[in-house]
Amino acid sequence: MRRVVLFIASGAYTGYIPVASGTWGTLVAFPLFWIFAPWRHLSSALYIACFVASVLLAIWIAGRAETLLQEHDSHAIVIDEIVGYLAATLFMAPTWENTLIAFVVFRVFDVVKPYPAGAIDRGVRGGAGVVLDDVVSGLYANLATRALTAMLA
Repeated sequence: MRRVVLFIASGAYTGYIPVASGTWGTLVAFPLFWIFAPWRHLSSALYIACFVASVLLAIWIAGRAETLLQEHDSHAIVIDEIVGYLAATLFMAPTWENTLIAFVVFRVFDVVKPYPAGAIDRGVRGGAGVVLDDVVSGLYANLATRALTAMLA
């Protein structure tokens, strides 16, 4: 079970890349965006339920990984960046423009951590603290990406 948890938490071990592990982890989410985006046309409720289930699974996995690694929010844990990027692309069409703009904007928001992301990062422990700040940053990135792509259109 240890190997499975660390494999998933580290985004297929991309979290162990010594430089910019969060950026590499975010790249792991690109294919997930393209795979899950068409589901939004099938059922909005199902699409949201799958996203929420992904966040809940990420919280559990990140919490287990923290325990196994004995380190809070270890750089090796990148599942938070994966679900954060999925929040950044929620209900967007899977185009290369959306994929790349959301990537850049999400990485900026993930570093800056606008309120309440920074407060969550500092004040919430366990898997929820690891994941939810990235989800909030992803939702901000979603809005900013929509604004940027509308301006570019």
